[in-house]
Amino acid sequence: MQRKKLTVFICCLLVLCLVPAMAMAKSKTPARDWKLTVAQQKLEMLGYDVDRKDGRMSKDTGEAIKKFQKEHGLKKSGKLDNKTYNKISWEAFKMEGIPDVRGKDIVKTAAKYKGVPYKFGGTTPKGFDCSAYVQYVFGKHDAKLPRTADAQVLDGIFVLKSKLKPGDLVFFTTYAAGASHVGIYAGSGKFWTASSSRGVVLDSLDSDYWKSHYYGARRVLIENGEAA
Repeated sequence: MQRKKLTVFICCLLVLCLVPAMAMAKSKTPARDWKLTVAQQKLEMLGYDVDRKDGRMSKDTGEAIKKFQKEHGLKKSGKLDNKTYNKISWEAFKMEGIPDVRGKDIVKTAAKYKGVPYKFGGTTPKGFDCSAYVQYVFGKHDAKLPRTADAQVLDGIFVLKSKLKPGDLVFFTTYAAGASHVGIYAGSGKFWTASSSRGVVLDSLDSDYWKSHYYGARRVLIENGEAA
């Protein structure tokens, strides 16, 4: 009799444990998608109605994506494929990026400081560090950029190495993880940078050192066009 009561007690305990777990499994919300989060934020900036910006698909988000696709000649799927994501990023970038500045003019200005010595924390032509040099050159064209490389890499839109244009920013991982060094792409595989060993120089992306430390690139000039 005692054994029967113990068996019943164990069964009840198992039920009490399993039912909440099963309910939680059924009600589990879908995982967040960082690309969808970004797209939702940018769609709202562009004037589309989105009910949430949490990286989860909803009816309103799907309708906003479909409306955007229709207005920009894309396949009206309501899904965030790469082509749609890139187009959303570009249309938002046209509102956020640096207008009316040509890449060739940025490069021309960058070349004026050839030979300026490197100085960690330096922000003037008496001595630059890499990100201050980039910020200073763009500033000569009334174009604002953040002070440090890890902040500059958050500006603009991602661009493939094969799609680089003069005036794009190129980033490298050097003394710290992530984007810890930056330069200005000059064309033909070359870029201007404030090197810790040589000061401001025109260097090659294909050199052994820079090739092995390449992190990525960002387009901050609207005039350079779509990156995709």
